[in-house]
Amino acid sequence: MTTLAFCKPFQVLCQFSAADNADGDKINSKKTLADFITTPGVYPAGRLDFDSEGLLLLTDNGPLQNRISSPRAKLPKTYWVQVDGAINLNALSALAIGVDLKDGRTKPAKAQLMSEPEIWLRDPPIRQRQNIPTSWLSLTLTEGRNRQVRRMTAAVGYPTLRLIRAQIGDIKLDSLQPGQWR
Repeated sequence: MTTLAFCKPFQVLCQFSAADNADGDKINSKKTLADFITTPGVYPAGRLDFDSEGLLLLTDNGPLQNRISSPRAKLPKTYWVQVDGAINLNALSALAIGVDLKDGRTKPAKAQLMSEPEIWLRDPPIRQRQNIPTSWLSLTLTEGRNRQVRRMTAAVGYPTLRLIRAQIGDIKLDSLQPGQWR
């Protein structure tokens, strides 16, 4: 059994091949997991969207892959989220209680303000605005809806600028840098 912890860089597809057209030609030049992972037979256990960074687990063990990615398992996943604006306690409380989204109310989450983590610079960097501060928060979810963190922070008035998954269950990103795996 092989399981890899990978630090997915910003703007990398969470799959091994880019989309093909009817003739079998690549229709985009986006980077994929194949640009970084050389271990054969492993597949992502869950997903991170194109604009998100951080911890992604890959495995050749089907039951483990299912346990990590299944919403029924309720495996906690922790994200470091940089939001636009100085987030207030009311917004943090709303995130913790659950937020109403178009596809229903989210489950309660652990949400807390944090210092800016000691991480790599993003390329390209996030936008900076002179008079609007940003905040970092740690958000731990036990469900995984499509673009859920981004939709939750926007729903409480603080759009996500940068999203990094830092932990899945007991496995942490630790010192992995973008493109590295262990």
